[in-house]
Amino acid sequence: MPMIDIYATTGTFQNIHQLAMDAAAVVKSVEGVPDLALFRKNTAAFVHELPKGALSNIDGDADYVRIQVTTNIGALTPREKQLAVVRRLTELAARAAGDPTLLDRTWVILAEAIEGGWGLKGHAYTNAELVGAARAEIDKLKG
Repeated sequence: MPMIDIYATTGTFQNIHQLAMDAAAVVKSVEGVPDLALFRKNTAAFVHELPKGALSNIDGDADYVRIQVTTNIGALTPREKQLAVVRRLTELAARAAGDPTLLDRTWVILAEAIEGGWGLKGHAYTNAELVGAARAEIDKLKG
């Protein structure tokens, strides 16, 4: 259940709420987890709008986007998932900004929480516990 942080200068994106929803949907889709409330309610994106001058490269350019995706360990393996999530989030950022040149200035960082280093509902979950919670929800839905 990933957390996605998107950083950009204020005004970069036309609709930040839609961007947050779309980013969460992209990552959930690439992960390939079942369409359960457990995953829909706990995959979230946070859009951080930075004031003018709060980001820069060496030359002073400030028109960059940084996206960090934090998942439980192994959620974005095999390699094809890593490539897909980076490509799709980069494309999403450019579309949300209405700026196709942003494809060249969007950085995506993938980070994995250590086993047991993923907290939800006051509990640090292991991957096995997350799988167990998903199976319990599936069983409950089956009745």
